Formats: sequence, C-alpha cells, structure tokens
Amino acid sequence: MRLERSAGILLHPTSLPGPHPSGELGEEALRFVRFLEEAGQRLWQVLPLNPTDSGGSPYSSYSAFAGNPLLVSTEWLSEDGLIERVPREVPAPRANYRRALAVKERLLREAYSRWEPDGGFECFYARHRFWLEDYALFMALRERLKRPWNEWPRELALREPGALRSARRELAREVGFHRFAQYRFFGDWSRVRRAAEEAGVRVIGDLPIFVSHDSADVWANGELFLLDRNGAPTAVAGVPPDYFSETGQLWGNPLYDWERMRREGYRWWVERVQAALALCDALRLDHFRGFAAFWAVPAGEHTAAGGRWVEGPGEDLFEALRRELGELPFIAEDLGEITPDVVRLRERLGLPGMKVLQFAFGGGPENPFLPHNWHEADWVTYTGTHDNDTTAGWWLSAADGERAFARRYLGREYVGVWDFIRLAYASAAGWAVIPMQDVLDLGTEARMNTPGTVEGNWSWRMEPEALTPELARSLRELAATYGRA
Repeated sequence: MRLERSAGILLHPTSLPGPHPSGELGEEALRFVRFLEEAGQRLWQVLPLNPTDSGGSPYSSYSAFAGNPLLVSTEWLSEDGLIERVPREVPAPRANYRRALAVKERLLREAYSRWEPDGGFECFYARHRFWLEDYALFMALRERLKRPWNEWPRELALREPGALRSARRELAREVGFHRFAQYRFFGDWSRVRRAAEEAGVRVIGDLPIFVSHDSADVWANGELFLLDRNGAPTAVAGVPPDYFSETGQLWGNPLYDWERMRREGYRWWVERVQAALALCDALRLDHFRGFAAFWAVPAGEHTAAGGRWVEGPGEDLFEALRRELGELPFIAEDLGEITPDVVRLRERLGLPGMKVLQFAFGGGPENPFLPHNWHEADWVTYTGTHDNDTTAGWWLSAADGERAFARRYLGREYVGVWDFIRLAYASAAGWAVIPMQDVLDLGTEARMNTPGTVEGNWSWRMEPEALTPELARSLRELAATYGRA
C-alpha cells in the first residue's frame, strides 16, 4: 500500500466527550470529524470497534465481527423515537465501563421493545447473517449461563445441532435483542463513516491478530483453534520479555490451527478481513510479527517467560487474502522483538511499518526509529501509541541520556510535546498520526493503556471543550508547512 503524504489523529470513540458513562457514536463523533477537516487532518485512527467486557479493552472481545453496543448513540435512539429523551448528565471525565454497560443495555432493551424490523434490517441481516447468528446466540447463552462457553453444558459447548435448535427457540427474544443492538451499531457507524468520507478523512481500523477464547469466534469455530477435548486452549498467545514487561505479556488467547486454516483456504480469515474492511479504509495489523512467528506459551503458565517461537503462516495467508479481496490496505504493527524474518515478510508483502518517536532516542544515531534512518516514505510515524505513556509523561520519566540526545537532535534546549509532533510531520513518513492526548499536551494521567496491567486502562476521555478553533488552526498550519494538508 502506497501512502499519500497525510496527517491524522489517533482517538478511540470511547474517548469522545459527552453526557454518558463512555464516549459514543453520535453528535460528538460528527463534531470530531468536522474538527479533523478544519485541522487539515486526513486520517482518523481508531482501536478495534468490537464488543468489550466491563474492563473496556478493545483487544479482548466477544466477537471479531460484531460492533460494540456501548458505542450506539443514545441521542439517535431518542431521535428515532425508540427511547424517551435521556436527561443530560455532567460529562464524565473518565469512561466507566461497568456503568456504561448497565445504562446502555437498559436503553437498548427499551428501544428493542418499541422497534419493528424494516427493510433496512432485512438487508443488514442478510449481509451479516454468516456471523450474526452465532454471535447473537452466544451472547444470549452467555447471559443465561454466566460463565465461559467451555463450562456450559456439554451439548451446548460442543454445539450439538439439537441443543442449538432448542436454545434458539427458548432464547428467541434475547437472540433478537442482540441482532437489534448490532443493527444500531452498524447504522450509527455508517453515518459517522459517511461524514468522514465527505470530509476527506480516511478511517484506519485495527485488527488484532488473536481473538479471545471466550468468544463467539472460538465457540463457533473450535476446529480452527488449538483446543483440548474440553474446549480449553492447549497453548496460549503472548510475547516474550521486552520493553513493556520484564516477564513478557501473557495474553491468554488461544492459538490458531494454521495447518487446518490453510487446508480450508483461510476462509475464516478472508471473512474476517472482508468484514473489517467494510468498516474502515485501512487496517493496522496488530502484532504483525505473529504472522511470521508467534510466541506460544503452554497452558497453565503464570507468565509468558516459558514460551517459545513457533512459525506462523507467513506469505501464504496474505496470498490467499489477496486472491479473494485484491490489494490489502494494511499497516504492519512491527514493534517489539522484530527479527529478520519479520522484516522480510513485511518487505515482501510491500506493507508500511510503524515508527514510534518515543523509541528513537536511546542507542545513538543508528537507532532505526530516528527519522534520518527512514530511507523511504512507506512508514506511518507516531509520537506514541495506545500502549505508550503520553509523550509528556514519557519525557518526564525518560533517562537523562535520552533527553540529552533528543535536545541535540531537535536543536532545542527546551523540548515540548509539539516539538515531537513537528518532527513527525517533517519526517519522510507517508502518514503521521498523533494520539489525541499528545495533540492536547497531556501527561501520564491521560495514558490509554499500560501493558501487563488490568486496572485503570482504556478510560481516558477528552474534555468537552478541547477541540478549539486555535488547536485546529495550529494543526492545519503544521500540516500545510510539511505537505500533509
């Protein structure tokens, strides 16, 4: 994928402001699109848009195909006459996912009780039925049984046809509710996407390489994963000790049976990528290195340190995707422990990689994250990612040597966050994408995620008055100066 010189912002919709427990698709999302247009920004990057649990992690989802019902617009439900008008609350400074789940479920159930399926729903159902039926039944069963699918009665866990037919009859209304919630999400997201397209803004989505064990994906396609006879993973995914964690990261996702997938023409992956590309213009492939080789940790380990590298599907998967879907607008998230095989795979596939400026100032002038070492435009550069501290927070905690080298590199005694934004914009990278927290010059309190931790993540929200005309003008001038407007 060739990158036309552009600039953009990384902001997940749950971080949008508003009078609800978490950000939503609605007027605030449309306002953000208008801000991007005014600021000369041509890219909006989001995190995965799939359903989350009460922890709010978009990388831990009940489905790789479904949308997050928390993002359904409360205002648009009211405008359509499906709920009573909801009193506006004081904007919450941080997302509260437990409360958001309870509130949104109550509102969606009220809306479902008044809703009548129409032609729009019939078209939606026909297009998404291949995953929607399994997802809706999975969610209905999970709500009734209140435990992971491999602990359900054996006939349901193993998807015996008679048991599934009985469950669909008994839970018909609950299944219908989850279909409705998905219909509203996809409708709201389409409305926001159209606004972005009209504003000349491309949306960059995010595709995690792995899926959650307790998901409709694994329950409905168990033969495609490395599971034991009881449905438990025989090994799980993670990463070895690295910059983010001394003991590695034990993600716990089940591993794919890549040989079985290859024999089936990678059909599940084709359907997954096709569905993801229907929601956005390009995709960041999270943990790209796992397609070359992935870190497999035996089930039952307490850290990722005892894992080993196992060869991934490599080019074979991407050739199958290209045969089915044509050229692939992918960005390779090639961070972490990158070995020569990962570099070769990315280069053979012709995919742009990522350059993060927070990684650039340790190790001297040969550091590959320094802009003078980028010899082509096929990179996407960031000041930081959702897994990094904000740039202001990083700067305060950086080693003295890093800060001294950054001052020399930038030619400034006093260094601020916008100096790094300027460096990203001035670089040869085709795309420069800046987290909204850095655009707003926020500190560690605004960090989105700390890898290896559970509490306090994913909850940052933008202040209601943050998107000022002055901020838009500053970004637009910077984009124009460096040929990105």
